[in-house]
Amino acid sequence: MRVGVLWSGGKDSTYAAWLASKKEELACLITLFPRSDMSYMFHFPNLKWTRLQAEAVGVPQLTAPTEGVKEEELGDLERAIADAKKESRLEGIYTGALASVYQKTRVEKICEKLHLECISPLWGVDPEAHLRSLVSDGFSVIVVSVSALGLEQSWLGRELDESAIDELVALGKRYRFHVGLEGGEGETFVLDAPMFSKRVEIRSSAKHWQGDRGFLEITDAALVPKPTRMEQAA
Repeated sequence: MRVGVLWSGGKDSTYAAWLASKKEELACLITLFPRSDMSYMFHFPNLKWTRLQAEAVGVPQLTAPTEGVKEEELGDLERAIADAKKESRLEGIYTGALASVYQKTRVEKICEKLHLECISPLWGVDPEAHLRSLVSDGFSVIVVSVSALGLEQSWLGRELDESAIDELVALGKRYRFHVGLEGGEGETFVLDAPMFSKRVEIRSSAKHWQGDRGFLEITDAALVPKPTRMEQAA
């Protein structure tokens, strides 16, 4: 099928896009830009840098604005998917939904209305296993926002390597949050992935902390060549 991916630049949508690229004809990435960080459907921090990721993937990115108001933003999503279907001749939509019934069911309803197949390849997977798959499959992911008890300012900008995952799993059990950060406990940004031709390099950033929550603002970034195997070994 020719498919589009609902794309936020985070770990789940990027992993879903990679799975789609291995099985389908990946035709475009669809990104909604909310004007509010209170959106129930869409990521908020650092979306402007998703253009670098899309360039690294090598497929068109179709963007649309949304006010980010609960339920009303679904109309914006429907219009964006309808436009993408027409422009890219889509037959299906991939999502990175892990456990959010709210998000999954609403995208499925829109796809049904537009006669598109909706595929959520990560739905129901064990969140810890998913995080470890990201590392083993060559994804480079950093945390760019946190808003859960137990996740402190030090997590902002931290890469999700095995050590970080161990700590995140322990904190999730202690403070009872979703380890995959599916419930809004945190958001991520992908710097590198198997289907990227180049990697994203963050050249400057700023942390914004509000007592018990915050986000990392990427203020400058660029695409750079990936290190060679010799450089990685060194």
